[in-house]
Amino acid sequence: MRVVVVGAGLSGLAAACHLTAAGHDVTVLEREAEVGGRAGTLRLGDFRFDTGPVVMTMPELLHAPIRAVGGDPDALVPMTRLDPAYRAVYADGSELHVRADMADLREEVRRVIGEEDARGLDRFLVWLEKLHTAEFETFIDHNYASPLDLVRHPATAAQLLRLGGLGALGPTVERFFTDDRLTRIFSFQALYAGVAPAKARALFAVITYMDTVRGVFHPEGGMHAVPRGMARALTDAGVSVHLGVEVSAVLRRSDGAVAGVATADGEKVAADAVVCTLDLPVAYERLLPDVPGPRSVRKGSYSPSCVVWHVGATGSPGAHLRHHNIHFGADWDGAFEALVDRGDLMPDPSRLVTVPTVSDPTAAPAGSTSMYVLEPVPHTGSGLDWARESGPMRERLHAFLEAGGYPTDVREELLVTPDDWAAQGMHLGTPFALAHTFTQSGPFRPSNVDRRVPGLVFAGSGTTPGVGIPMVLVSGKLAAERVQEYAGAARPRARVAAR
Repeated sequence: MRVVVVGAGLSGLAAACHLTAAGHDVTVLEREAEVGGRAGTLRLGDFRFDTGPVVMTMPELLHAPIRAVGGDPDALVPMTRLDPAYRAVYADGSELHVRADMADLREEVRRVIGEEDARGLDRFLVWLEKLHTAEFETFIDHNYASPLDLVRHPATAAQLLRLGGLGALGPTVERFFTDDRLTRIFSFQALYAGVAPAKARALFAVITYMDTVRGVFHPEGGMHAVPRGMARALTDAGVSVHLGVEVSAVLRRSDGAVAGVATADGEKVAADAVVCTLDLPVAYERLLPDVPGPRSVRKGSYSPSCVVWHVGATGSPGAHLRHHNIHFGADWDGAFEALVDRGDLMPDPSRLVTVPTVSDPTAAPAGSTSMYVLEPVPHTGSGLDWARESGPMRERLHAFLEAGGYPTDVREELLVTPDDWAAQGMHLGTPFALAHTFTQSGPFRPSNVDRRVPGLVFAGSGTTPGVGIPMVLVSGKLAAERVQEYAGAARPRARVAAR
């Protein structure tokens, strides 16, 4: 079967690998001049920055598609595990390092907080392991036909209920500890899913499992090395990856099924199936203007966005800095109420500062530092005027870096706002897609197929299973499985037509 994959981001490249391994004739079309999608790269002078995700977890989910086409993931995308995964800095000035070894992490908790919470950590890690075991294969790495699929795994569903998986994440994590510093470092991951920790389902502790237990990694050369290595595996396997080609429409036959795609320069590329990785609202609007997007896509609740300040500064990173540094504000609940409930800027924001130069000196010139500073902010639906807000935001972030002992003699910089994310094709200017509320998760998340357009399959953060590098890699695999299902259904029709 001829398959066109629209977009050479992580989900599209994963889908292309699995489809190629299954014997399909695959062509990848990418509108930008390089692969990567949101996992892009930016050069400002002699400084290098990752433009999208910076936290790499679950590398085995990357290894699977690369190996599927005969590639060697360790050679194509070498990476090292970070220790600590995070340096957590709290409003009272205390710090906690999330160590890579669980025995070291326990000792860190005992040293910084106390023996009682170290014992709580032991219980928490057992709970995380059980949650991941119950949840991943059945509810994440799985294509749903409908929400009724949940009843096909009653034992697993019962196990998740016993583990408290449908309870609120923050209070569930809090049960294991006496100190809210631990609740924060082990529940902030819910923000990746677009939901405040106090309101997210405890199921999302699976993200905590991924980065705390399984570890955070740094690919050599930065996160952009991940899609670059995947694309190399594909081209080595004979797959065509075309750059600078923008798809303008999905072509359809008289019966509504996919016939291929049209490009912005007027070409038509025939295909029996199309995997589309555009943000879902944008995909329907631009490529399928005569097919209304599902209500969940048009009217759903979308995650907050973020501002990212890329900073290249003179001065080496101080000895106190780590690769990933999370600074927690004092008013945890109030900050999320402002951001998620009211669509306001956080009055007391928590921020992530990634300093790749700590692990990779090639990210900056000698004696300099490359930094990625992220602050969660409302998406463009809030009505904030970023032409007005950008200047004050930049000044607040600069003062914050100075207070935290980061190099602040800025030589190169770029501030990315929700308006910029929107210009890149992200609905409502958020790179985190639909929020993972209960009614927008699992079988309730927009499907990766639309029965009105047979042969069209979606992949990426807007569809199942959701947001984050592990999830979008899984989404590419699930999309390939959907194409396989379609190919299997198409063969009997072809045989009947040939009689």
